[in-house]
Amino acid sequence: MKLVVEGWRFVPHSFAVANQHQLLEFLRRPQLQVFHRDLPYLDHTWEPQSGLFTAAEEQQLGQIPPPPLHLRADATLRMVMPYDLSDSDSQKTYVFGTTEWRIVQKAMLNMMGIEDFAQAHRDSGTVIITPSQWSREGFLRAGAVPERVRVVPHGVDTAVFHPAAAAERQRRRQQSQLEGCFAFLNIGVMTWNKGLRMLLKAFAEVTHRYPQARLVLKGSDAIRNSRKFVLEGLEEMLTPQERDRVIPRLAYIGRSLSTQELAQLYQTCDAYISPYLAEGFNMPVLEAAASGLPILCTKGGSTDDFTDRRFTGYIDSELKQVEWDHEIRDYLHPSLEHTVALMSQLIETPSFVEQARRTAPEWVQQGFTWQHIVDRLLGIMEA
Repeated sequence: MKLVVEGWRFVPHSFAVANQHQLLEFLRRPQLQVFHRDLPYLDHTWEPQSGLFTAAEEQQLGQIPPPPLHLRADATLRMVMPYDLSDSDSQKTYVFGTTEWRIVQKAMLNMMGIEDFAQAHRDSGTVIITPSQWSREGFLRAGAVPERVRVVPHGVDTAVFHPAAAAERQRRRQQSQLEGCFAFLNIGVMTWNKGLRMLLKAFAEVTHRYPQARLVLKGSDAIRNSRKFVLEGLEEMLTPQERDRVIPRLAYIGRSLSTQELAQLYQTCDAYISPYLAEGFNMPVLEAAASGLPILCTKGGSTDDFTDRRFTGYIDSELKQVEWDHEIRDYLHPSLEHTVALMSQLIETPSFVEQARRTAPEWVQQGFTWQHIVDRLLGIMEA
């Protein structure tokens, strides 16, 4: 099977990260002949970076050839924004996309150069690949052909993301000055939909009763000004007294980390928390589970697809709508009180934390490795 992938490489954006993990798994399949066409980054200020994957993996990724002129491949997979629903030169065309707010936003339509998403999808033969039921609903509401919107989740490289041995974890916690502390981790670009403001407020409440609580925020200053969002959240959401409690217990990391460094960050912390409002998938939740962390995340959203009560506390939420940029967007409003209660419960229940170290990696290993995900994707392409 000849497969052309169009997308981004060598930037710390979720589309590029997922694309590269899939490419590495494609390369392991002897039945595939893989080509890659680099498309322009969404933001012209982004610069390619080395060191996000291992040197050997980046060499493999860099050696994937571009498709030759006049190639008639079996399939083209686009992993890029803005979305492009036009048919490719291949026999079949697949377009990856997400709808965080359960709509295809007007800004996306403008970038695509179309007015009617439904008509554009009907006029082509493309199949939309999206990573969650929440996201699929957004494409359906935009008028996409239901039979040509398929859910394929993201995966995890469990050779990288897994629990650390006890001695190694203790050493890292000592280096990070986390001995005797309970560290909550959150990873993302820190925009409003990620739930940062809710998290800061909840953490301020938790530190009042549990001074040993810590919060580690991993932003992405290379593609978004994550640090600015954190500073604004601290200033606008917390009282001066709350800031005095939170800031000494808060660590922020804005630089890009390799997959190995990210894995070590998960392994060093005690729990992963994501009180998000709108997400197309939320890959850090899955990586955290593979690393053996208990999860606290919003109930009712994309993470319902790939988490389980044996290692997850689901934050009560209310489905709401907001008018933003002259369009109505769906989002989930997580309960502040329930977030605080679940955070407190985790601190007080070490048995659940220990249970998650076993059950969460087992869950991921059974159905959410990149091998599983590529099997599902190829099953759709070869049908």
